[in-house]
Amino acid sequence: MFCDFNSKRSVPCQIMVFASLLCWLWLPINARGEVEHKHEETKKTESEQHEELGAQGQMGDQTDEHDHDEHQDVVHLSDAEMEEFGIEVDVAGPGKLHIEIVVPGEVAVNYDKLAHIAPRFPGVVTEVRKHIGDYVRRGEVLAVIESNEGLVPYEVKSFINGTVLEKHMTLGEVHSEDVAAFVIADLDTVWINLGIYQMHLPKVAVGQKVIISAGQGVPDAKGVISYISPSVDEHTRTATARVVLPNRGGQWRPGLFVGGTITVEETEVAVLVPKSALQTMDDQTVVFVDEHEDFRAQPVEIGRTNETWAEVLSGLMPGQEYVSQGGFVLKAELLKGAFGDEHCH
Repeated sequence: MFCDFNSKRSVPCQIMVFASLLCWLWLPINARGEVEHKHEETKKTESEQHEELGAQGQMGDQTDEHDHDEHQDVVHLSDAEMEEFGIEVDVAGPGKLHIEIVVPGEVAVNYDKLAHIAPRFPGVVTEVRKHIGDYVRRGEVLAVIESNEGLVPYEVKSFINGTVLEKHMTLGEVHSEDVAAFVIADLDTVWINLGIYQMHLPKVAVGQKVIISAGQGVPDAKGVISYISPSVDEHTRTATARVVLPNRGGQWRPGLFVGGTITVEETEVAVLVPKSALQTMDDQTVVFVDEHEDFRAQPVEIGRTNETWAEVLSGLMPGQEYVSQGGFVLKAELLKGAFGDEHCH
């Protein structure tokens, strides 16, 4: 249709042209807006997808890390490997814990069985039959002295069975009756004199059990305290606790230094394990528990202890199987497992 813009009758026609022009201009703009809107939605969807994927990946990493944490403290060993490494398994349970103190001591002669033999009359020694280290029996002749009165010889005899520790008599000398010629001791028993420090005195009592150790190939011996001195030595500031030990074999020699482990308290505990079962990992005390050939490091809380045993307050329940010997091998396996060792999960 042709419009004459100079004519007054062409006004409707002018309106129609302007309307067509506006439509032509608006359509591309609107189309571009819709495209941009759809693009924004697409970008938003993609961003959300990335976030979701990232969240899933993070959850997966956390799951993997959690699974790793669950297994990084577990070691798997076969029965053959357990035997090879000397690993022993025991069942956790109650026991009697002995609270102990360790004190120094010394072997001494049993002075209740010590004899000082002196001549009855002064005179000249005409015969000496026994010497230091000789074993003598009661009534056996030790020496012969010729009395100054009447020049009559008489015999000096032992009054006990024992070993000659000292001899103060030589052939031909004049010996008086107020000087001991022989010192004889029955060494079938000896005294163990233990030094008890002031801080330990309130805990030590007659009748308590003691383990005596000398080392150097001498087996430990068990005894009980039979005497505690009523006073404290002014130089050492210790009291003496005495243990009488049998000494048939002669291994406890007077003068030998020893150690005494005194049980000052006995108490029942719910779970008692040997100290060999305890290992330290990441500043924690752990016990390896047996889970059907898998050994897991279980943190535990330790209570009272002595030289060889420990009370477990928490972390190990009665009836659980745990490694009592060889835990250090499992610890080493875990440390190796951090670098990919096949025994560790």
